[in-house]
Amino acid sequence: MTTPESTALQHIELGVTGMTCTSCSSRVQRKLNKVDGVDATVNYSTETATIDYDPGKTSPDELIEVVRQSGYDAYDMTPKPEMDAGNEASISDEARDNEAESLKRTIIWSALVAVPVMLVSMIPALQFTYWQWAVFAATTLVYFAAGSVFHRSALLNLRHGSFTMDTLVSLGTTAAYLWSIYALFFGGAGEPGMTMEMAILPEDTHMNEIYLETVCVVITFLLLGRWFEVKAKGQSSEALRSLLDMGAKDAAVLRDGKEVRVPIGQLAVGEQFVVRPGEKIATDGRVVSGHSAIDESMLTGESVPAEVAEGSLVTGATLNTSGRLVVEATRVGSDTTLAQMGQLVKDAQSGQAPVQRLVDRISQIFVPTVIAISLLALVGHLLAGHSTAHAFTAAVAVLIIACPCALGLATPTAILVGTGRGAQLGLLIKGPEVLESTREADTIVLDKTGTVTSGEMQVTDVVPASGWTAEAVHRLAAGVEAQSEHPIAQAIAAGVAAPEALGFENEPGVGAKALVDGTLVRVGRPQADLGSLRGAFEDAETAGGTAVAVEVDGEVAGVIAVRDTVKRDSAAAISRLRELGLTPHLLTGDNEGAALAVAREVGIDAADVTAGVMPSDKVDVVRGLQDKGHNVAMVGDGVNDAAALATADLGLAMGAGSDVAIEASDITLMRDSLGSAVDGIRLSRKTLQTIKGNLFWAFAYNVLLIPVAALGFLNPMLAGIAMAFSSVFVVTNSLRLRGFKAEFGG
Repeated sequence: MTTPESTALQHIELGVTGMTCTSCSSRVQRKLNKVDGVDATVNYSTETATIDYDPGKTSPDELIEVVRQSGYDAYDMTPKPEMDAGNEASISDEARDNEAESLKRTIIWSALVAVPVMLVSMIPALQFTYWQWAVFAATTLVYFAAGSVFHRSALLNLRHGSFTMDTLVSLGTTAAYLWSIYALFFGGAGEPGMTMEMAILPEDTHMNEIYLETVCVVITFLLLGRWFEVKAKGQSSEALRSLLDMGAKDAAVLRDGKEVRVPIGQLAVGEQFVVRPGEKIATDGRVVSGHSAIDESMLTGESVPAEVAEGSLVTGATLNTSGRLVVEATRVGSDTTLAQMGQLVKDAQSGQAPVQRLVDRISQIFVPTVIAISLLALVGHLLAGHSTAHAFTAAVAVLIIACPCALGLATPTAILVGTGRGAQLGLLIKGPEVLESTREADTIVLDKTGTVTSGEMQVTDVVPASGWTAEAVHRLAAGVEAQSEHPIAQAIAAGVAAPEALGFENEPGVGAKALVDGTLVRVGRPQADLGSLRGAFEDAETAGGTAVAVEVDGEVAGVIAVRDTVKRDSAAAISRLRELGLTPHLLTGDNEGAALAVAREVGIDAADVTAGVMPSDKVDVVRGLQDKGHNVAMVGDGVNDAAALATADLGLAMGAGSDVAIEASDITLMRDSLGSAVDGIRLSRKTLQTIKGNLFWAFAYNVLLIPVAALGFLNPMLAGIAMAFSSVFVVTNSLRLRGFKAEFGG
């Protein structure tokens, strides 16, 4: 427990190399957490250790030494203030690339040795005099050099009193190698002219059979499976790497009235920098001067550029397409939107889904159980009167076929690839546990303003009085409202060539008036009799909009209806959510008329609309649905949605919304579109489906083939090939998630 006198915890991230399975990461994590003042999480998939530590009790160098004493190596990959966003990823990528290249070289020469060994051992016509001794020499090289990674890990695990998947690999290949040595030196396998044929079933040869080809093939195929795993990690991190690489590398900062180009890491909050057409915006900021269109597709997936002017907020890494801008930096370094997106992705990939924690618990008892089955198979065959060779081959086959590599890869590779693909599509999944939530959700609560609707007022209808045209009425109203900053006034004036207005006067609670074209024009609540326009006025209010009367010299010239319009894909998205098994519920602080109008337009039942609620009421609505037994997802964007997002079983925040809402959510939707919620749920469910498919085949494979091997019906070499292919299958099946397609944009 932290006491008032305790030093504030500091954070460090270590890259950990040399781990070969989830048991390795568990061991490193246990060792780190035994250090006083340390709270560590070690993830095998990302090969990282995330550590919070008390600097008064330990240091980064001491933590790295703890990892090394556990039998692995570590390096500090904590991002430094002067680093740009991509450096952190590049450190890890370089280590992973070096590992992949080293494995590749080993696999190539090991395969060049293993293939001739296998062919000679399988085809009697190729077996020359003393061929077995040549095979023995070649296998010895593979066993000690290429297989050293497994033997070293097994010995390390044994020293710590634990068993891992590498224990099975080392034990199985060592048993086959030692048996072959015994058969060569003390049996009949070393005699000149000895021949041996490859068979699906093991041969009962009474010490004349050698299993050297099994050693070569198993080690080579396992190394190939490990290389696939390393490449999968690299490929799944491409999305994160490309995301972090989007940022600008330098900025043209204004200092003492001059432009000075400096590295992005030297840019400070409050400094102003210039962004010319075609350049990326260096960091998050506010436009001080200039007007331009910003291409935000790299971050949001939205293809239409956003117009910005003085006072507009802009995001780092987006592209300035037209005018020159001067921007004041408001967030730099790890506080920027880009860096936070990268952190969200990395956190998601570093966590463990509930299903993975189950696999880890199973793996802890799986290895000793398999060893016990192998010994029972050996003893059982001997008691049944079978030869020592037959009993031994069954025991070795059990050890090899049972290697649970596929189990260890099933969950982390799918999470890595799935969350990486999500980042490319602007769908940031905060943690693996979110995958389970998307599957269980049956109700989705939707905030109205800014989520289902655009959140911006627009003119939807202009109804002129007799003798007037809609264009003339709108023009006069725009002349008055162009002088006002009220959202409704701005909506009326938007896109209209407004005439000059004189003597503008705001009338609080009523409207505004001014002289336009020599006439007094009043816009707001009707002060004169609406006459035949009363129906149009009331219809606009009933439809959830705001109606204003335009009076010219005291006579009503027309009625203008203004309302918050529904986003173009909201109706289609809600229909798709229903198909996914989610019942939509509209929640808003707006009036009931506006809420029901929007609900009708997007296809939500009136019974599933709750209007006029305060932020605290939104939490009560979510809890009420949960109390009725529903698993609730919620989509929102504002500060007033944060508490409800956190209360919901699954929170989805619009990336265009507030930071508070995003922080409270489980999935961040970088595109300002309800359709992205559909894609986020689909991707999460697809990732979970892939995990379960991987686990099914991994478990089914072991459940089916371990008894076959124990009964003596499986050649050890074929067992090794099958086991290696199971790992390759899991990795390639996970990589299929890279082809996930968004239904809405992306």
